[in-house]
Amino acid sequence: MTTPFPFVAGQVLTATQLNDIQNLPISDKTASYTLIAGDETKRTIMNNASATTITVNNSIFTVGDVIQVANKGAGVCTVTAGAGVTINTSGSLALAQYGGGYLLALSASTFTFFNLGGGSAYGTATGGIGAPTAVTINSVNYQYLTFNSTGTLTVTKAGFFDFLAVGGGGGAASGNFAGRGAGGGGSGCLQIGSIYLDTNQTITIGAGASFAAYNVAQAAGNTIVAATSPFTQTIGGHLSGDSGATGRRDSAVGGGSGAVLATSAVVFTSAYGKNGGASASGNTSGGGGSVNNVGGDGTGTTGGAAAAGFDVSVFIGGSALFKSMGGGGGGSVTGGAAATNGVAGSATTTPPNANVNSGGGGGGGYGVITTGNGGSGICYIRFKV
Repeated sequence: MTTPFPFVAGQVLTATQLNDIQNLPISDKTASYTLIAGDETKRTIMNNASATTITVNNSIFTVGDVIQVANKGAGVCTVTAGAGVTINTSGSLALAQYGGGYLLALSASTFTFFNLGGGSAYGTATGGIGAPTAVTINSVNYQYLTFNSTGTLTVTKAGFFDFLAVGGGGGAASGNFAGRGAGGGGSGCLQIGSIYLDTNQTITIGAGASFAAYNVAQAAGNTIVAATSPFTQTIGGHLSGDSGATGRRDSAVGGGSGAVLATSAVVFTSAYGKNGGASASGNTSGGGGSVNNVGGDGTGTTGGAAAAGFDVSVFIGGSALFKSMGGGGGGSVTGGAAATNGVAGSATTTPPNANVNSGGGGGGGYGVITTGNGGSGICYIRFKV
């Protein structure tokens, strides 16, 4: 039986009721729910196949109140702080099916959530290059998968997955005649986030852009982690600007990201990445921009330095490993310096291409270049274990 809790003044309890003192009534919910006064005397249990929330508002509960919550539905239920409320936990506020725990009110606006299981809500999967790689980051154990070409992420357990995705790098754009430097390509955009997946997904790896002949557009490919909701797309990098065009910002290069297709005759800016550097003259070109850094300007006879990339070891652990960097600019005597793990510019018509699977921009050369491709993208998928 269920104890008639809370008790009222003058109420007489039977021995059976006293023996059943902890048997609280169950409050089934089938849609997102906001807790109300009195829910501390019940067990609130969510039952929905889609994602839901249980929200805790300010000044509803008092110090010492315990509110039990659980999830028996297939959809993840997330315990959510309302306006002015703080919920602290050493676990997760996202409850997978059959997960649950309890909230302890430390004040009217501050709670501690004790997760009793099923709360990490992380899934498991296979795919990409070989078996999952085990890693510990900030005392948390993960496994991650690496995709350096388009392939299938096979979801073996539904749940959340962290991703780090890099779009294809931009290519260098040739000058329109000999004696002009080509700017370095911009990097592909880099995004980090989480996504809930319950079915297999195609991870699309964006191709790097080929070098561009004068005023010929090339596209840098997008890296895509797809699900019905949300949809995540990591944009490919810009081509460099053409160094030989009169009346334009000579040798300016593409921003770090933000365009799928752009022409070599435009100075690029981006809401996602930083600009490339400018040229000092028609002979020297700017370095490619990256997500967080501006490309270096050309000086004298030396091309602009490539913008530094992003150290993905913060996501996958291990030693420093940079991705999503700009390409060095072309110069009449000396090419622009490379970023770590990227490529420099050159003083010839055959600058080096960008690294494969770096999302880096192509290196600029001098004259009508015949190489200078951007690097293809890469994607890491990570889950807790």
